[in-house]
Amino acid sequence: MDWFTGEMLSALFMIIVIDLVLAGDNAIVIGMAARNLPKEQQKKAVIWGTVGAVVIRAVATLAVVWLLAIPGLLLVGGLFLVWIALKLLTEEKNHDNVKAGTTLSAAIRTIVIADAVMGIDNILAVAGAAHGSFALVVVGLAISVPVMVWGSTLVLKLIEKYPATMYIGAAVLAFTAGKMIVDEKFVKAFIGEGFLKWTIVTLVVVVVMVAGLAMKKARAKKAASLEAGGREPFKAS
Repeated sequence: MDWFTGEMLSALFMIIVIDLVLAGDNAIVIGMAARNLPKEQQKKAVIWGTVGAVVIRAVATLAVVWLLAIPGLLLVGGLFLVWIALKLLTEEKNHDNVKAGTTLSAAIRTIVIADAVMGIDNILAVAGAAHGSFALVVVGLAISVPVMVWGSTLVLKLIEKYPATMYIGAAVLAFTAGKMIVDEKFVKAFIGEGFLKWTIVTLVVVVVMVAGLAMKKARAKKAASLEAGGREPFKAS
């Protein structure tokens, strides 16, 4: 395998970016699950919980890479990833249901289970970006593990301080989704490898970003309207 081709390097870059952008949830899960532990045990919970989560995520991602070789699943996966990108742009995530562990083993178990459930978007995105390469998944995860252990909180703060970071992540997910859709065998046979292919990929990215921003704006407007309505004084008829 030639690791220094443009395609391989760009795929590896996308995997790392996806892991970085979606690391925010990982940071919140770890913080919520380990918050009731003594200080000396919190670091152990973070390290071992993340190691367990990464092992499960790696196995699941490799399985999805294999499954995406089944005809039609690449298209389905791409469409699902479009929905994930839209969700990333529009939803305010609630992690209040992540229970804090009172023992080290309970905290580790909570981190592993919560990350496995919440990591479906990451698994699908990385599998799609890997283009069927198991080696890319492994290398991408190996590079991303230090980020997930020590850097996820930094990424979360970056997203909070610079919201544009989330838009970049959504665009990367949308691009990966577009690539998955056009790389589906029967779609590729119809559109080929030329101008039409990249037009569709670009269109997917544009539609996701425009629709996501419009949905986010509409949701904010609705929330503001409800809040304003709640402040109106009661008037007797």
